[in-house]
Amino acid sequence: METNSLLQRYRSDRRKLLEFMLSCGLIKEIRTPSGPTLSLSNINLDVISADYVLECVQSGGVLDVSLAAKKYGNERRHPKTIQMHTSDAYFLVTDPESAGSHPQRVPPPIMKNHFNNNGTYHSDLTDFSLYGDDCGVNSKTAGTAGSFNINQAALPSIGIPALKTGLLDDDLRESAYEVFLACMICSGLEVRLTEGKKKEKSPKFLAGLKRREKRHSRSLSGSLSFNRNSELIEIFRTQMQISEAMDSLTRRKLVRLASEKSFGQIDVPQITLGLLNDTIKSEFQNEKSYIQWKNRQANILEELLSAEQSVGVFLAKIRNFEEWDIQMSPSKCREVLYSIRNIASALSSMPGNCGLQGETYYWSAGYPFNMRLYEKLLLGVFDILEDGKLIEEADEILKLIKSTWPLLGITQKLHDVLYGWVLFQQFVGTEEAMLLEYAVRKVRNIPSSEGVGKNEKKYLESLVCHNCCSGSESRLNLVQSILWSIGLWCDNKLQDYHWQFCQNPYLFKGVLSMALAIGNQKFDASGNMEMMLNASNEIIDDKVRMYVERSAEAACKRVTDDINTGSKIDKKHPLALLASELKSIAERQLTVYHPVLRHWCAEAGVVSALTLHRFYGERLEPFLKNVSCLSEDVKQVLAAAILLENYLIELHSSEQVESGMHSPLMFDFEHEIGEIARPIILDWVIAQHARILEWTGRAADLEEWEPLSHQQKQAASAVEVFRIIEETVDQFFELRLPVDITHLQALLSIIFHTLDAYLQKVVNQLVDKHNLYPPAPPLTRYKEAAFPSAKKKLVESVVLDNAVNKKLDALTTSKLCVRMNTLQYMQKKISTLEDGIRESWSAVRVLKDQTRSDEDSHWTSNGILEMCSESVDELFVATFDCIRDSAADAIRRTCELVGK
Repeated sequence: METNSLLQRYRSDRRKLLEFMLSCGLIKEIRTPSGPTLSLSNINLDVISADYVLECVQSGGVLDVSLAAKKYGNERRHPKTIQMHTSDAYFLVTDPESAGSHPQRVPPPIMKNHFNNNGTYHSDLTDFSLYGDDCGVNSKTAGTAGSFNINQAALPSIGIPALKTGLLDDDLRESAYEVFLACMICSGLEVRLTEGKKKEKSPKFLAGLKRREKRHSRSLSGSLSFNRNSELIEIFRTQMQISEAMDSLTRRKLVRLASEKSFGQIDVPQITLGLLNDTIKSEFQNEKSYIQWKNRQANILEELLSAEQSVGVFLAKIRNFEEWDIQMSPSKCREVLYSIRNIASALSSMPGNCGLQGETYYWSAGYPFNMRLYEKLLLGVFDILEDGKLIEEADEILKLIKSTWPLLGITQKLHDVLYGWVLFQQFVGTEEAMLLEYAVRKVRNIPSSEGVGKNEKKYLESLVCHNCCSGSESRLNLVQSILWSIGLWCDNKLQDYHWQFCQNPYLFKGVLSMALAIGNQKFDASGNMEMMLNASNEIIDDKVRMYVERSAEAACKRVTDDINTGSKIDKKHPLALLASELKSIAERQLTVYHPVLRHWCAEAGVVSALTLHRFYGERLEPFLKNVSCLSEDVKQVLAAAILLENYLIELHSSEQVESGMHSPLMFDFEHEIGEIARPIILDWVIAQHARILEWTGRAADLEEWEPLSHQQKQAASAVEVFRIIEETVDQFFELRLPVDITHLQALLSIIFHTLDAYLQKVVNQLVDKHNLYPPAPPLTRYKEAAFPSAKKKLVESVVLDNAVNKKLDALTTSKLCVRMNTLQYMQKKISTLEDGIRESWSAVRVLKDQTRSDEDSHWTSNGILEMCSESVDELFVATFDCIRDSAADAIRRTCELVGK
């Protein structure tokens, strides 16, 4: 409400300033279509360009009202600028500080029609208003700021001919209500006059909304003060934003018109003439509102009777305030209206061109005006305070609106198309999914061309629209044009649905349903469009395939541009980043979009997987040709490519897995990577051998055989050796590259030689038990038999060399205990290490087998037959049992040394 009051104040101030400039003598002459004038009463200042008036003031020239109105329309279509010495200053619609930085994506194509500065369509520039009333008191798009990406572009123009007089949306809305009320009265429905009602202090239509709530509460208690039809009309008046004062005046005029029997079938010119008859300025709240109302009626007559040149003279008299309201007598005014009525009656008596029952001249001649009026009536069923919702009485009001069909030339098919169009426009503006669902239902119910009679088909063909398609203009009828516009909008969004629906994916199904409900659209040689609303399964399948492929291509291009422009702050190779981003796209495709797409195209996952695979493969192939060693970049890229490959295979086989079928697809990332990676991985493993042996020997040479702590009695060198081995094992399996049994054999060989070398160093530090001094004395045992006297042997002295003496000095009791604890620690760690490697190897095999079919699971990535699990077990046994034997032998020799 605060925004509305500010808007009204702005309009009032603008009119006062223009009145001041035009009345203070700064302009020599004011010219109107009916000639020069000195009065400002018959000039609509709301559609006069202020900049043009200032130019006329500066030049002291003549003000052309028609040119001023034209310049005003141009200003509404294009942003304003101020010419400065340095540059041009632009008046922006949005706040540049809150708008953020410029978008990184490519801008959308320029449509034929543009939004005006208030964010809504101007009725004389476009086909139908997109969001409702043009900058009215309660414009339905005021302040709308949705986060829905697909709302960034307007619906394409449907190419309906523009109105000649530039009627605004407010004018069309008020005229639509007058037509609705006239049809209600002339159809025999009793419409209560409102003279007896207490008038409002202000004409604000929202006051009626409060009374509507009160009436609803009274209806619940059963205390209705008037019948249902009157209540519905009152609700519709509130929805159409008509004040009670204006409604009362209109009802009186139309009731009087209905009492006259001089006319046959009612039409818009007769309604307009009936409203103008004997209407004076005092019946309005102020002179300004009267002049605007009168000019609106004159513009309507000009729209519908422009074929007769003589009408222009009479309309000029009506528009001229001084002549019509001051100089001419009431009888003279009635004569002018009578003359116009004769012309209108002559036109209305002309037979229709298509032979439809009830068809009049105005059905085809005035269809741009009639269709706009009917659209305004349909917009009246949307809540004025929440335009994403239909009012509760929508179905009942639509039944009342149906009474306008004979007057406006609406058939059932036209109603379904126009109502679907209005619903879809409201969806685009409000992001309300329920409106989209209603629109899809309406479009699906549209009868096909075969279901329409010959005369009606001819009538529909006469409602010509001009559209621009692929750089050339085509002629479509109104139904085709609306469906073409909706279909084109949906196509534009669905061809990049990964981006358009990233924030609100729940709307994806509805937009796809609408696009497929529209069906196939083709243009023949003459430019006419052939449409099949119930497209065959083959056509739908092809269309969905096109959406999937183009959206995947757009998503690929977008992530590539982001990576190339440095938007990814990550120290990774670009190809690794690209693979990661494409994997995210594939994940979203599988979890979000594929469950919807599979209902129309079972192979949507296959198409998406192939597109992503082809895109990444074209960029990976040059990189693979230059791979010679396992550098950090190579490890990143190859590992990311394998992860992407595995997920693409899952996406490709998603539908077959769900249906219990499988159609294997030989992706070649892993095959190519396997061919390149297999030798360089083996080289990498072999290169670790010398490094590990060097570090293991160093740890053993520095060992002093002191326990790690009171709790850990083993030596630090053994812990260090296993740390080095485990680190190497982790690096091997973290490569995430295609490995086979050859690589496993090389890894186990490193482990064997490393531990064996360490054990050899431990054993070599021992001395032979014969080098101990003194030697062990002979032992005797008691026997009852007599023993012969034994000769005592002399103790033999052995001279030990310095190397043995040093070893003996190092073999203290505490150090021998540490050695024993270390060897036992190694036995435990060997078993733990074996289990860890087996588990990691099994994980690698399971991951590979998950991406293969049952028939191909025994094939490795390079096509060589995989060794059976028994061979792998034998390899583990041969390696670790041998190491265990070496450790046991070291323990045995240590025990022999200490005499155990």
